[in-house]
Amino acid sequence: MPSLLLCTTLLLLLLSAASATTLGVTYNPSAANLPPPEHVVSTLQSLRISAVRLLDPTPAAVRAFAYTNISLLLSVPNHLIPSFAANRSAAAVWLYSHVLPFHPRAHISLISAGSDVITTAATSDPTLDPSTALIPAMRNLHLSLLDLGIRTISVSTTFSFIDIMTTSFPPSAAEFQEPIGSLIIRPLLQFLYETNSSFLINLFPYKIYRINSEIPIGFVLFTEHPFNFRDDVITGVRYRNLFDMMVDAVIAAMAVSGQENIPVIVAETGWPNEPEEETAGNYAEMYLKGLVIHLRSGLGTPLRKEGVAEGYIYQLFDEGDLGYKNDTNSTTGAAMSTRAEAGQRWGIMYPNMTMKYKVDFSGSTRVLGNGKRLVEMVLASVLRE
Repeated sequence: MPSLLLCTTLLLLLLSAASATTLGVTYNPSAANLPPPEHVVSTLQSLRISAVRLLDPTPAAVRAFAYTNISLLLSVPNHLIPSFAANRSAAAVWLYSHVLPFHPRAHISLISAGSDVITTAATSDPTLDPSTALIPAMRNLHLSLLDLGIRTISVSTTFSFIDIMTTSFPPSAAEFQEPIGSLIIRPLLQFLYETNSSFLINLFPYKIYRINSEIPIGFVLFTEHPFNFRDDVITGVRYRNLFDMMVDAVIAAMAVSGQENIPVIVAETGWPNEPEEETAGNYAEMYLKGLVIHLRSGLGTPLRKEGVAEGYIYQLFDEGDLGYKNDTNSTTGAAMSTRAEAGQRWGIMYPNMTMKYKVDFSGSTRVLGNGKRLVEMVLASVLRE
């Protein structure tokens, strides 16, 4: 018969292991016809959303999050990357207006030097060379923060999964595309390791599903079904959803590049509202519900038990319905405008700040439920011995 101390120790270990991923949303305060940031913040608090990624942040928006428990990930607009790379003072000027007046009253945890910079350089700004500008811009941002005495804000950049990965299955065979891998990602991973930062990735199972008709929709939407799985025959790992498979592909590629322990943040993920699919079920709502439950469960991925450190749902409001235009002088890049121009509506909230979908962002009941089941399983196993 096992001792009470042993059972208690196992109980504590299991509960501590099932730590939920920080769940947030992306919000572009620079988009037209939106409610004031103060109103948006109060609504996010009522929804118990604990993190926000500000795309093209404004000082007024950052100020609105002061004295809240919501952490901020700020994304520097892509058009500023060359100037940041060339001159540290340019990075300092941006920090003086967007960070310094509000730190630490606004909890800014991370700054992304651009978003989908590779996409932007290839489609709308041929003068931007990520291989020569991206890491110097990040380094100057980091050094400028240190000059200001700020050591609690890390610096990274954001990539698109499709832009940088060779394959998503099997994850064990995944590598970063060349020459991006050797020219940009490997030195970037070294920078992230040295500065204790995170790898940011925009990850959309929706896009993989759209280009691969063989993927069952249930596997993409986190639907529980006996046949909703894929096996990685190299590692023997079984995957129950496409999201985990894509995350592990990134982790495996990082391992090949020599940095397998850097935290991964999913900076964007979501599903567009497509009326033609509503006859088969609201896929957008199904994906969001499954995603929230999965991230809140604390079960992680097969290759990383702690899972992703943070996950951000793209996006809070429909920018395509708000006069959003592809203006490289005021936006974070071409990827967002491409989605808007396609007529897809990714927002989870209407401009009047009512929700489109019935999604419980707290997910607390499911987390406790998973923890309870894990504890019961282990205790039962111990008591049988």
